[in-house]
Amino acid sequence: MLVFPNAKINIGLNIINKRKDGFHNLETIFYPIDLSDILEFVESKSKERFNTTGIDIEIDDEHNLVLKAYHLLKKDFNLPELEIHLHKSIPTGAGLGGGSSDASFMLKTLNDHFELNINSNQLETYAQELGSDCPFFIKNKPVFAEGTGNIFSEIDLDLSKYYIAIIKPDIQIPTKLAFSNIKAEKPLKSLKELIKLPMLRWKDYIKNDFEENIFKEFPKIKDIKDRMYNAGALYAQMSGSGSSVFGIFKEEPKITSEKDSIYYTQKPRF
Repeated sequence: MLVFPNAKINIGLNIINKRKDGFHNLETIFYPIDLSDILEFVESKSKERFNTTGIDIEIDDEHNLVLKAYHLLKKDFNLPELEIHLHKSIPTGAGLGGGSSDASFMLKTLNDHFELNINSNQLETYAQELGSDCPFFIKNKPVFAEGTGNIFSEIDLDLSKYYIAIIKPDIQIPTKLAFSNIKAEKPLKSLKELIKLPMLRWKDYIKNDFEENIFKEFPKIKDIKDRMYNAGALYAQMSGSGSSVFGIFKEEPKITSEKDSIYYTQKPRF
């Protein structure tokens, strides 16, 4: 069974407040993009196996979200031993949700292949056990997300006429650093309303609360955002807590880089 787990970008990200459980309530727009890993599994003749190619990922079985997804369903259903292969194309530590997408696609594909008859809402509940943004990839449609990023409202957003470019610098941003000195505050106007503005006005109204502190710590990421606008982006932003930066363009952009990785410069199919 072969599937292509895709990435997402966050358009805007507001940290609303800190919860009693230590997490934060937020609001953001999740938008799926056509940058994908490759995930494949076949029934094993002996024992469970997992291997990867592509972008190198150093992760043990305990923190491997694909295996955790498999074991989550195996606990409730009579699943066979599998040989699983993951080819990584979505950069890690980028704010693009690659690991979450891999896990959710594993849930969906196991459900389809073995005819488990789990509905979408139940799959989202399973996905929630794996990570706060995993449920998004079950339906994989543009949404306004609230809570910890796990409460969704569908929105009417179509970027199919635009080009999206993503630049990922060789920078990893620790979660603790991303949330340090964050000023949690409910915005005067919700992203759900702001996203309806013409895109040329997004720059003035839609922001990512993580950018201010991260740009101070890593000015190179701010430079990348500036490069996007200099190349003609209608809107540019760091995705999630970084470190990738995306730009949305009316025309196909001409962006070059000697060191940073450029992952996507085509029109999305979503």
